[in-house]
Amino acid sequence: MSTLLPTLLAIETSSELASCALLRGDVVLSRASSGVRTHSQSILPMVQELLAEAGVTLADVDAIAYGSGPGSFTGVRTACGIAQGLAYGASLPVVPVVTLDAMALACHQQHGAQRIVTVLDARMGEVYWAQYDYQDGLQAIVPPALSAPAGVLPQGDVVGCGNGFGAYADALAPLPCASTADAAIMPHAVQVGQLARIAFAAGHFVKAADAQPLYLRNKIAYTSAERLDMQQAKAAAESAQ
Repeated sequence: MSTLLPTLLAIETSSELASCALLRGDVVLSRASSGVRTHSQSILPMVQELLAEAGVTLADVDAIAYGSGPGSFTGVRTACGIAQGLAYGASLPVVPVVTLDAMALACHQQHGAQRIVTVLDARMGEVYWAQYDYQDGLQAIVPPALSAPAGVLPQGDVVGCGNGFGAYADALAPLPCASTADAAIMPHAVQVGQLARIAFAAGHFVKAADAQPLYLRNKIAYTSAERLDMQQAKAAAESAQ
């Protein structure tokens, strides 16, 4: 087992799938729970299971990673709040990872794709999407955007992935990649953790207090309800230690 790789705990709750992962040396442990309405209640027990299985505590972790969005408003707030709470309690840095980046990495890992378009259902008749090249690492060609399905315009031949291809199958059908797109690929903590390791090694991390969700819809300020969501998630994470 390599001792050079940082140990990371990753949390991802931006969609219907809640997941967490612990990357320690060459070992990757993960848990996932699908369709849970209250991710803030399901994610902490899964985190505690992972730490117990690995025989470590948060004091043994180098950083906390989280899927920063885009995705469900409540979901990205929950992941951010839990990451903040865990990081505050253990005095750890936080690594935000774009959810569409994690999807693209999964698509590369599962299908060997080099040119990838990720399409995530954003509800309200819209999708979050981005395009990537994978050449010795993931590079964004078209940065994450919010648009109607008709606004998904990848450049060149690509492999498609994400639940947007299922939610808006008719609207996306004209795309050459639609017929072979893998709609089952969703943001997952394993890929969040893997990308976070690269970012962490490059010094791309923030203090817990500076962790933020990534919103692509117009967001000028948090509402009172949104602040409460994050505070509750953070408090739950702090009290769980």
